[in-house]
Amino acid sequence: MLALDTNVLVRILIDDPDAPTQCATARAEVQAAGEAYVSQVVQIETVWVLSAAYSLNKGTLLKALRTVLDHPAFHLQRPEVFRAALEYYDAGHADFADCMILVESVAAGAELASFDRKLGKLAGVRLLK
Repeated sequence: MLALDTNVLVRILIDDPDAPTQCATARAEVQAAGEAYVSQVVQIETVWVLSAAYSLNKGTLLKALRTVLDHPAFHLQRPEVFRAALEYYDAGHADFADCMILVESVAAGAELASFDRKLGKLAGVRLLK
């Protein structure tokens, strides 16, 4: 199995006109390997890169994330956490990284403390003032 770095996963998901060779190479490597491992750090970084560097809106981000979740070649670290974070992200206003933090906190049996008002609206979060 091949493990992916953030920039490789981004090239798989985006047709970057400035990096067509890298996009083709990334896709070919995963196809040749047959399976690709995507760590939680890469999952979170990918969302940040897609929103910050490529200015993708939430709807487009959700589509990309669902592609990663549903594609049989991608093996996610803790897919149940990714799926739950994706549901929070889709339903609310908190960013994806915060949703991952929340889901991991709940899985650990811990209440999440935050100053983030958007995150603080979610169950399992105690908004600090």
